[in-house]
Amino acid sequence: MTAAVTHGAVNKLFGHIDSYYASSANPAPLHPPLDTVVDADVCVIGAGYTGLSSALHLAERGYSVVVLEAERIAWGASGRNGGHVGVGQRRAQGDLEKMLGLDTAKLLWDMSVEAVRLVESLINKHGIKCDLKRGIMHLAAKRSHNEDLRAEAELLRERYGYEQIRYAEEDEVRGLVGSERYFGGQLDSGSLHLHPLNYALGLADAAAAAGVRFFEHSRVKGYRTGSPCIVETARGQVKARNLVLACNGYLGNLEPRMAGRIMPINNFVLATEPLPENLARELIANDYALQDTLFVIDYWKLSADNRLIFGGGENYTSRFPQDIRGFVRKYMLRVYPQLADTRIDYGWGGTLAITLNRMPHLGRLEPNVYYSQGYSGHGVPTATFAGKLIAEVISGTEERFDILSRIPTPAFPGGTLLRWPGLVAGMLYYSLRDKLWG
Repeated sequence: MTAAVTHGAVNKLFGHIDSYYASSANPAPLHPPLDTVVDADVCVIGAGYTGLSSALHLAERGYSVVVLEAERIAWGASGRNGGHVGVGQRRAQGDLEKMLGLDTAKLLWDMSVEAVRLVESLINKHGIKCDLKRGIMHLAAKRSHNEDLRAEAELLRERYGYEQIRYAEEDEVRGLVGSERYFGGQLDSGSLHLHPLNYALGLADAAAAAGVRFFEHSRVKGYRTGSPCIVETARGQVKARNLVLACNGYLGNLEPRMAGRIMPINNFVLATEPLPENLARELIANDYALQDTLFVIDYWKLSADNRLIFGGGENYTSRFPQDIRGFVRKYMLRVYPQLADTRIDYGWGGTLAITLNRMPHLGRLEPNVYYSQGYSGHGVPTATFAGKLIAEVISGTEERFDILSRIPTPAFPGGTLLRWPGLVAGMLYYSLRDKLWG
């Protein structure tokens, strides 16, 4: 389910907020609102990556599936994000070993690699045109971050057998990235990046071809548990043997039992005008996607037509900055001051959900009510994989879903009422640390 308030101008032809992604989106069919009573084996609420992947994998297993979306398919974060498809979790692998033990950390690592491969296999299987490219660089924003990146690369190669990653010294990094801001980094050739909206639309097309019924502009007003579950919209109703809550940062008040374990936050992105080929290669010589080691990270890549797509800055209110282009531009110019005269063609924002420990939150609320949320900025692969696990557990194979559902995901102190002040205080602390500490 997506948020009640539309942030930013709406692309009139497409029905999404105005962004580079919406302006370059593949053709997408309009789906009608739900205006009757329908029956299904599974009702999915939310047409982002979690919902789309769940629906597709369930339909391929023979289930009848209905997807309800409050706005349009991939209207939320799935259609607005940076498009990075990285291995691993949002927490470093060494942290996971300390938190969960080596065996569980290894299982999570294997799942993360499978998640990236799943994204690529779905793109290939269904012929999804989404500007798929290979490679992500993780850059040390401070010299003190170098050893952590070096140690993690060695850990992944030696203990996990992941040979696609290596540490790069400062000279090599500065030859690949046209910026003097970074001191070293990891080069990961096993990760991917893509056009996130077109990837989501491709999943939706594949799901529809498999028999999934989509209803857009069908905001869920509430639901009743039982057998079947009864899901209510303004003009219709779904009766389903199973229910999947795939709302993430747009959960709102739909399900209080989940809401206190995630925090919706807003992140912002711009896209420049198309850059000359020589300038594009100066900025990113190997056409990888990039991200830094700051707590409030900067992340960027080149589009298929050589625009720099740059994400920087976030806020923790219900409002977006009035001038998103200007808001993000200052972060971009810290990295690339040579772009001071470059035109900014698009600026947009989106809402994602973080958890307190930055690990995804999956589980059951009832024997036939499932959810997945809280991807903390790692949603393209993780949400796609979570959808596959939801299909597995509904089909009776619980083991892998249960591994993730047992990961501790503590509630934010104070629940939904008081989580905002605590988050803002914490984020301000880390933002200050980003600026001041070496």
